[in-house]
Amino acid sequence: MNRPSNIPAAHPTTPSQSLAWYTLPAEQALKHLGVDEQAGLDIAEVQARLERTGFNRLSASARRPAWRRFLLQFHNILIYVLLGSAAITATLQHLWDTVVILAVVVANAIIGYVQEGKAEQAMDAIRNMLAPRATVIRAGERLGIAGEELVPGDIVLLEAGDKVPADLRLLHANRLQVQEAILTGESAPAEKNTEPVRIEAALGDRACMAFSGTLVTCGQATGVVVATATSTEIGRISNLLSAVEPLTTPLIQQMDVFARWLTLLILLIAGLLLAYGHFVGHYVFTEIFMVVVGMSVAAIPEGLPAVLTITLAVGVRAMAHRNAIVRRLPAIETLGSVSVICTDKTGTLTRNEMMVASVVTSDLTFTVDGVGYQPSGNMNLADQLIDTSHHPVLAELGRATSLCNDASLRQHEDTWKVEGDPMEGALLVFCAKAGINGEEERGTWPRTDAIPFDAKHRFMATLHHNHDRQAAIYVKGAPEQILTMCTRQRSSLGATVPLDADYWHAQANAIAGKGQRVLALAVRSVPPEHTILEFADVQGTLTLLGLVGMIDPPRPETIQAIQQCQAAGIVVKMITGDHAGTACAIGEQIGLDNPDKVLTGNDLDAMNDATLRESLKQVNIFARTSPEHKLRLVTLLQLNGMTVAMTGDGVNDAPALKRADAGIAMGGKGSEAAKEAADLVLADDNFASIVAAVREGRTVYDNIKKVLSWTLPTNAGETMTLIVALLFGLTLPVTAIQILWINLITAITLGIALAFEPTEDNTMRRPPRSRQAPLISGALVWHMVLVSILFLCGVYGIFTYALDRGYAIELARTLAVNTLVVMEIFHLFFIRNLYGTSLTWKGLRGTKVVWATIAVVTVAQFAITYAPPLQAVFATQAVPFKDGLLIIAVGIALFAIIEIEKQLRLRLTESDRQP
Repeated sequence: MNRPSNIPAAHPTTPSQSLAWYTLPAEQALKHLGVDEQAGLDIAEVQARLERTGFNRLSASARRPAWRRFLLQFHNILIYVLLGSAAITATLQHLWDTVVILAVVVANAIIGYVQEGKAEQAMDAIRNMLAPRATVIRAGERLGIAGEELVPGDIVLLEAGDKVPADLRLLHANRLQVQEAILTGESAPAEKNTEPVRIEAALGDRACMAFSGTLVTCGQATGVVVATATSTEIGRISNLLSAVEPLTTPLIQQMDVFARWLTLLILLIAGLLLAYGHFVGHYVFTEIFMVVVGMSVAAIPEGLPAVLTITLAVGVRAMAHRNAIVRRLPAIETLGSVSVICTDKTGTLTRNEMMVASVVTSDLTFTVDGVGYQPSGNMNLADQLIDTSHHPVLAELGRATSLCNDASLRQHEDTWKVEGDPMEGALLVFCAKAGINGEEERGTWPRTDAIPFDAKHRFMATLHHNHDRQAAIYVKGAPEQILTMCTRQRSSLGATVPLDADYWHAQANAIAGKGQRVLALAVRSVPPEHTILEFADVQGTLTLLGLVGMIDPPRPETIQAIQQCQAAGIVVKMITGDHAGTACAIGEQIGLDNPDKVLTGNDLDAMNDATLRESLKQVNIFARTSPEHKLRLVTLLQLNGMTVAMTGDGVNDAPALKRADAGIAMGGKGSEAAKEAADLVLADDNFASIVAAVREGRTVYDNIKKVLSWTLPTNAGETMTLIVALLFGLTLPVTAIQILWINLITAITLGIALAFEPTEDNTMRRPPRSRQAPLISGALVWHMVLVSILFLCGVYGIFTYALDRGYAIELARTLAVNTLVVMEIFHLFFIRNLYGTSLTWKGLRGTKVVWATIAVVTVAQFAITYAPPLQAVFATQAVPFKDGLLIIAVGIALFAIIEIEKQLRLRLTESDRQP
């Protein structure tokens, strides 16, 4: 029953998949569908079409069984390495190491399984957007049916408050307005009519269509179903979303490559050492095998996945405090590396609330400020605050916007909401700013009659009478229409003079050029006995009061947020379904680079990928875009080597959100489909929260880098102590079980401390790292070499010192073990500051977590050094006090050497950057 329609276009009862219904006259659409508007389809025909097209619902895609999804979480080279490490430690009967490693593996699998299950809910969110009920004409009767039972050719009736149940070609429309933001991104409801449009018309310009999943905000209409289920626009987005393969984050990719090479390197070295030790060094095979296994376990950073997970989890908590809810752990690190943010306009950069921004009278232009629908704000003239009482025409304009209006403004707690058309709500807010009490005006001037707005005549007119036996007609509508109905105009001081049409046309174009929607307002006084309003009453008899320009204003904090992004080297690009003029105006207001350059959806269609990739380097504003355009732009930016974050709130944003390296959905006004497709959700719908999230993301990556920069050199140092001993036939300065102990007590404890490191001061003044930037950089390789050499010098130096003093081999090894641990602690203090000096009070003071882990490690080392039961297990002896001070001195020397080297390196790097 869920088969999509695939009947040839010539069939008279089945719509063609490629047919552009918006280009056909209504009569031709009905003929093509084989249906009579008055009678609708009969029951037999409905059943026949239902058999061909299937139910009007989006079918669920096949999913992998839960058990298979869980097992696939283990299909990773690093997991294989960890499982091998667990097997080795179990063979060595070091059960605690085995338990820790297996716990890490299982925890990672569970986290991955849960997050993958959440991501699959994106499709469910879109499927649930189809209308549950529909009103249709079938067999000449009006019926209420389940929305999923609709078929192409059904005659559907719409009224305010309805969710459109399928894609409809409108047959009749009376004041119909439909909120299409989920598909087009336009903040204002779209006005609908029945006239066909050109084939190249963008989705938001197809005024004769009503699309599935959108909401009727005003008026009534009759339409014929031309597409159901996956053939609808929302179904097409669903198919697009299911076809998008989410990218693996840079961190995951790099960790996978790192794990593969590390595994090969460890196995190669272990094999060579085993052969060398047995055949050249003539070690007993079981003895050399245990040493090589200990060396291998020392080399494998088995605590790394756990520390990485903890680091990401700490980032999740920090981002939650910044109103960013993380749905997928690796996305935190990815957000910190983004080099471009592709953002939707409506509801993301803007408030998704219309506001009057400009007012033009016969000789003056005013600007209006304020926040959203809050009925307070200032009126300005030439950037100077004015008293509205000195401009009578403003009061008359305010009265007109209040009376010729069907919306209402209500306060819910601390928030003002509009009930009705958002543009009419904006006019009510302007009325209050003009000093007029709208409720009082409506009570003083009750409405007697009205001509409702219709797309055909493009105006609304209302007739009012007051108790002083006065009557007036107020009219609002499109400027080009209203100007043809006026012969006179009102001056700013209230006088009436002949109409200057050229002036008003020029002013209307100037306001529209700022991306504002323009309305004209006019008035006519009539005798009190005039109680019926007809079209003849408003033709050529009106006095023009002025023009108002409305816009969905930017969020106040957006401008600063974009400046911070730009300072951090992050490019911000606006991708919207709104008109080019509106997009350019908003882009200029919020400070986007090159706001005068814009590409529309039609422009994108005319460009090949190579040309568009070049244009993307300069153009930051894209208007009249479809979901395919957004997805294409994100993909091409990634091909340009950029790490892309995509923000959005509509269903039309979902495919691009899924494709982006970091998808960010709006939590308040965002659709469920957008939230489920995204990696992060902004709880406050605030673009400024993205900046805070980027800062946290960069901090997370810095901390991951610190973990690697601490773990790899220390592991290499431990490993090299064993390798050097084997290659040169020296006595082992530490035993295999002592190496395992060091791994157990330091690898996770000290590494965890780095997961809680605070943000470094210059974090948001650094450019984003490249997608191709290696996880293991040349600087880190050099640091590994340097620290390994210093570890060798420290361990063998203290070991040789002990033997020269005549100490027993057990005491010498005890000194060596404690020296390794102390050097790792001092190395931790060095690593805490990657981009600046560690010799500051803040750096030396550390954090509570740092000192807590050091305390744990210190107590543990004292235990194996001085507690007799543990001395027997680890073959250790008590260390004399003076030798303990010497061990600390070795740690200080290590810190001093690597800090001096870092300062020299940073100064050389800084000098290279200067011209």
